[in-house]
Amino acid sequence: MKRLLRWALRGSLCLVLLLALLLSPVAYVETMCRGDAAATAYTPILPPEDHRPESRTLMTYPEWHIVHAYDDYATVIATNDPHDFGFFSAIGGFWSSLCDLSRQSAHLGPVDSGTKQMVYVIGVSFTAELALKALYEETFGRVTTWIRGSDHAALDTLTAHQAAEYAQFLQQVPWYKWHFGEDATALATTPSEGFRDTERRLAVGLEYRAKAAYAGVIAQAVENVGADALTLRMVVDAKGRDLSAYDAVEVVGSSDALTILQTPRYRTLTHLLAEMAKDGVQFIEIAGNDDIMFTTIAPSSQTQDAISVMPRQGHTDYRHIQMVKVHDLAQELRNLNARGHRLEHIHDY
Repeated sequence: MKRLLRWALRGSLCLVLLLALLLSPVAYVETMCRGDAAATAYTPILPPEDHRPESRTLMTYPEWHIVHAYDDYATVIATNDPHDFGFFSAIGGFWSSLCDLSRQSAHLGPVDSGTKQMVYVIGVSFTAELALKALYEETFGRVTTWIRGSDHAALDTLTAHQAAEYAQFLQQVPWYKWHFGEDATALATTPSEGFRDTERRLAVGLEYRAKAAYAGVIAQAVENVGADALTLRMVVDAKGRDLSAYDAVEVVGSSDALTILQTPRYRTLTHLLAEMAKDGVQFIEIAGNDDIMFTTIAPSSQTQDAISVMPRQGHTDYRHIQMVKVHDLAQELRNLNARGHRLEHIHDY
């Protein structure tokens, strides 16, 4: 009985230490990543019901960091193995970029508690997931690649293909809507042979089934609280152009020479704003805000105006996180090629 009690106490201590380790980045961001700039006053054109908190343009990046990490992972394992991916570099990038963004958010106003909670939950979940994956892939997973040899096994190829499809899916749709169960079934039914295939079928199949179960829980929670809005409103200077010609764009009003639009959000918005900027449309206000963030890809880490810069795994270039005034966004987008940058994503709110 005493021995059982000792093991229970040791187990409880280990859990407490593990939890403290997972939460330590949260504590660091909360205490060490505070900006001291005052929020800049701005009088919106759009009515209050069309506003979204401006600081959320910064807080949308952490979710996209995870999307980018999965894309990097898919790129790495297309030609290499999972243990070649820098799991802890991806984790570090999440928290270091969040620290930079938290400091920057000071001049946009406070980040609401709900958004903070969401960012911290996904950060801790992402950290735990990648740490567990690293622990496995760097040990037993690596050993199975030695047994396999240099050439990919059939299920290495399949899982690389699944990872690439998943990364593409995340560009527009929440992760919990992905068909993890179908991927697990594909692993179980794809003809293959050899120890590495058996190991991939068991290990990755278990990962998929765990994610499928967790996704069901998250989907139910989202259904209970309601999903976020899929559209937003903005004010533009159309310069005489017919804006209704753009896909999924609705003209909902006008003010003097300006036009009020309702547009999709997320990845679709990035493509739409890039197209409109190319056509000469001038953005005046988006969701009641005069600041917006976007990311670009460039061959160099050198920058003068980026909030944060980080290398992309599996690539030879860098991601730059930048913020501009909404009225400067169109010109910035038109100048990207001349600067040697490529637009990656425009972050709404």
